[in-house]
Amino acid sequence: MERTCLAVILAAGDSTRMKSSKSKVLHPVAGRPMIAHVVEAVASAGISSVALVVGRDAEDVAKAASIGGVSIESYLQKERLGTGHAVLAAREAIAKGYDDILVTYGDVPLQTDGPLKAARQGLADGSDVVVIGFHTDRPTGYGRLLVKDGELIAIREEKDATDAERTVTWCNSGLMAINGRKALDLLTRIGNANAKGEFYLTDLVEIARSLGGRVTAVDAPEIEMTGCNTRAELAVIERFWQERRRHEMMLAGVTMIAPETVFLSYDTVIGQDALIEPNVVFGPGAVIDSGAVIHAFSHIEGAHVSQGATVGPFARLRPGADLANGAKVGNFCEVKNGRLGEGAKVNHLTYIGDAVIGAGSNIGAGTITCNYDGVNKSETVIGENAFIGSNSSLVAPVTIGDGAYIGSGSVITVDVPADALALGRARQEIKPGRATLLRERALAIKAAKKAKA
Repeated sequence: MERTCLAVILAAGDSTRMKSSKSKVLHPVAGRPMIAHVVEAVASAGISSVALVVGRDAEDVAKAASIGGVSIESYLQKERLGTGHAVLAAREAIAKGYDDILVTYGDVPLQTDGPLKAARQGLADGSDVVVIGFHTDRPTGYGRLLVKDGELIAIREEKDATDAERTVTWCNSGLMAINGRKALDLLTRIGNANAKGEFYLTDLVEIARSLGGRVTAVDAPEIEMTGCNTRAELAVIERFWQERRRHEMMLAGVTMIAPETVFLSYDTVIGQDALIEPNVVFGPGAVIDSGAVIHAFSHIEGAHVSQGATVGPFARLRPGADLANGAKVGNFCEVKNGRLGEGAKVNHLTYIGDAVIGAGSNIGAGTITCNYDGVNKSETVIGENAFIGSNSSLVAPVTIGDGAYIGSGSVITVDVPADALALGRARQEIKPGRATLLRERALAIKAAKKAKA
């Protein structure tokens, strides 16, 4: 029978060092609030019930944590009296009788399901408390995990450690799993007889052992346990996240010429054999199919680029952009809520908004779909194999038929039938010799002004 588990996520900190008008767990990593990353890791570990301990911005934090597939109940921590006190804010949820209680933190967004599963396995193997630790070559400031004969006998804080204990490099991450049947009894035994008068979750090690329970520790990669307290640490976490995800993508067959310059979102999908050139940014909702090419300095968000399509350089795809196989959006172009058919080309200096472009059509340089009248947005429909001459303005709502030809510099306000030629520009006039006259007149005016001065 599968063991039940409740994850208690502590997210009630005041975030004073973040110097922010909002809770630190709402700050994004890869375009997603860090609390959502934590809930995703919990869900990946097979945990579907979460007790979210909140304080500042409680409603916003709860909303950000709701990623689907996980049942979340929020519990308000009114006072800040230590981690042990924070966990007991969720007393009602803990009392429901789960097999496992997993305690984690909303400001540790790099954590993955591996260590969480290992901690739960420790409980299944008979431990009453399992602490998640990490090895580091910079242990100063961390509590040390002291292990003997396979059991964790103490978590020794830096200030209390002996010289020998300070040489230990296995450190406490703060995350732990607790036997759900004993959790309330253990947690309520935590006292506050210390200098700060706070209730420390780490005291569970000593408490559980004093009652004859088994306490063990499992290891996690140091990077995964990186916490966030300042903007500087947020930037470090973002870098770690990006490096990890880029590496995963490249191992899966994506080519990145200069991966350190590519920035991904939490949900970016890139297919095998896609090529990503330097300095590309992906916002949320970008899907790049196999074999697509994203040229340098492009920004893609909420868009789909199909197999063999190319984007950029210096292109922007906004939400709703959808490029079919072999389509092309070239340099200094923007597409928003626009669908390009197979092999359609929008080569340069063009804006396509609220439009449908048929297969094989060519959109000339400087073309604009005029989709907004100040109140409403309307659609432009261009059929297959149409040709739109450079510097044309297509005033929506308007439809241009298959194979139609729009002369350069036209302003199109009326539907154009299939295979028709449309010209919407003033007739050109030529005045022989007039240029000489204009220059002479301009020079005379200039001379007069200079003489007057």
